[in-house]
Order: sequence, then structure tokens, then C-alpha cells
Amino acid sequence: MDVSPSVWVLTIVGLCALIAVDFFIGGRKPHEVSLKEAGIWTTVWIVLAALFGLGVFLFGGGQASGEFFAGFITEKSLSVDNLFVFVLIMAKFAVPTIYQQRVLMVGVLIALVLRGIFIAAGAAIISTFSWVFFLFGAFLIWTAWKLIQEARADEEEDFEENRLLKSIERRFPSTDKYHGTKLTILENGKRLMTPMLIVMLAIGTTDVLFALDSIPAIFGLTQDPYIVFTANAFALMGLRQLYFLIGGLLKKLVHLSYGLSVILGFIGVKLVLHALHETGVHVPEISIPVSLGVICAVLIVTTITSLMASSKQAKAGEGERAASAGRPEGAGAESSDGDGGAEGTERTREAEAARKAEVDS
Repeated sequence: MDVSPSVWVLTIVGLCALIAVDFFIGGRKPHEVSLKEAGIWTTVWIVLAALFGLGVFLFGGGQASGEFFAGFITEKSLSVDNLFVFVLIMAKFAVPTIYQQRVLMVGVLIALVLRGIFIAAGAAIISTFSWVFFLFGAFLIWTAWKLIQEARADEEEDFEENRLLKSIERRFPSTDKYHGTKLTILENGKRLMTPMLIVMLAIGTTDVLFALDSIPAIFGLTQDPYIVFTANAFALMGLRQLYFLIGGLLKKLVHLSYGLSVILGFIGVKLVLHALHETGVHVPEISIPVSLGVICAVLIVTTITSLMASSKQAKAGEGERAASAGRPEGAGAESSDGDGGAEGTERTREAEAARKAEVDS
């Protein structure tokens, strides 16, 4: 798309206006976000993204519109994976429920600004060095393999503060207590950071790590900086509501990492093929409709298999609990320790006799 500077300005102003409306209507007053509120706002952001994609179709054509929707869906699916880490960050800093939406809102804004810088740098590199597509493609394939290994390991994740955040905490004194939504407080004549500011920085800066694979991924679908930026913006701006909407469902998406690894690997191969084509090698290129179809199919299959696996695990757990509840008292002890069950019963009788004697006296 040939986007003029005035369109860029209008787009950024429009996005800022949407963020302001979101803040003053839903995020200004700290409160616990209900499923209904989260569902309404999630729908609003998805509808806005769809309308923007329709506008891209009207002014930029089907190719540009397809690239936007493919990029938006890819970034949205990758952002769901970010929510797992956001949950860990909230737990580590013990963020009160009523303040979590404020934390996410500011954290996402920080992430959006940082991603804008990443996108500008990526666009400049691509326009100068075409071989960077080989690098992006190889990195995505390696990331896909790493995701599969992490999913197969099935280890409990733990949030570890990045170097930037640790450096900030060392240089600037902080307090360990929340003071409403205040980011800093004045205590004994000294300005201190509150945990609210620290956790906002944690959300925003941690997203930079996710941008290392999401930005190359969307550049594998389109090299248009305008589409890359807007797709990222719409995917990120609805992330706060999505956190509250599917927070309880995250653990049920047990196959999400496998699905994302397939998507990243597919885009990595697409990038390598594109790079080969740019160097004059006659290889087939993957079209946007095919890319969009593959991404949607992988996400649908991943969601269905995840919910089926979670339901099967839940039923198995209920069966084990039911079997355990129906086991006679002392049976476990008898099976493992011979006369342990009889001894336990005798001790119980002695204790009851002692209590009865105490009451009679």
C-alpha cells in the first residue's frame, strides 16, 4: 500500500482516540472486570479490527486486506501465548484484582510503543538488506522447534525479571506496598517507586521478548510497515480484555504451543522461499490466501484438540477422586503397612474413650 504521511498521522491519532475512549469508559476507575464486560470489549476490538480490514480492502485492494487479516490473526494468536506470562507476572507481584486492568492497560501501551520502534527498525533493515529474510525465516523455524521442546517438557513456568527491569529496581528505590494506582510516592523526603510502576514495566518490557518472534512472523506475511503496525496495534489493544475473558481457559489450551509452533514454522518456510525467490531461484511462493487458510485451520484444530484433551483429563481426575472417596477408611494404610490400619483404629477408640471419660468426670 502507498500510504502518505497524512494517513499515518490520522491512523495514529485514531488509535490514540480509541485507547482514550477505552480508558475513560472501562479503565479509569479501578474495579474487578466481569466476564460480561470483558466479552463486550473483546467483541468491540475485534469488530473494529474487522472494519479497519474492510477499509484496507476498499482503499488498498484484496491483497493488502488479506495481509492485514493474516497478520492480525497471527499476532492475536501469539498474544494469547503472552497471557500465560502475564498471569505469572500478576502472581509474582501479587497485584490486587481491582488494579490488574490498569496494569495491563499501561503495560500494553508501553509494549505498543516498543513494538512500533521494532517495526520501524525491521522495515528499514528489510528495505536495505534482502538477505535478512533468510535470517528471519531461520529464526522462526528455530523458535518453532524450541516451542515444541518446551511443550513436550511440560515444566512449570516461572517469571524471571529481565535485565532492564532489574537495573531499574537497583537504581531507583521502591516500596513493597501498593498505594492505589499511584506509580510513585514521597516517603521521608525520598521519592519511591510503587509495585504498580514496577509491574507495568514488567508487562511492557517482557512483551519485547515476544516481539522478537512476532515481528519477523508478520513480516513473513507482509512487508508493508503500515499493515504490520496496524495489525500489531489492533492485536495488542484488545489484549487487556482478552486477559480477563479467557484467563480461566488458558490452562485448557494445552496444545496452543504446538499450534503456534506450526504457524511459526510455516511462516519461517514462507520467508525462506520468498528470500530464495528474491535472489533469483525459481521456487514456489506461498500466497496470502493459502497463508490465511493454514493459520486459521491450525488455530481451529489446536483449540478443538486442546478442549478435548482438557475434558478427558478432567474426567480422569474426577474418576480418581471418586475412587479415592469410595475407599474404606484405613484401607490405604493397610495396603502399605500391614497392621497400620488396625493400629490406627485402636488409637482412635482409645482417644474416644479418653474424651468420654473426661466428659463423665
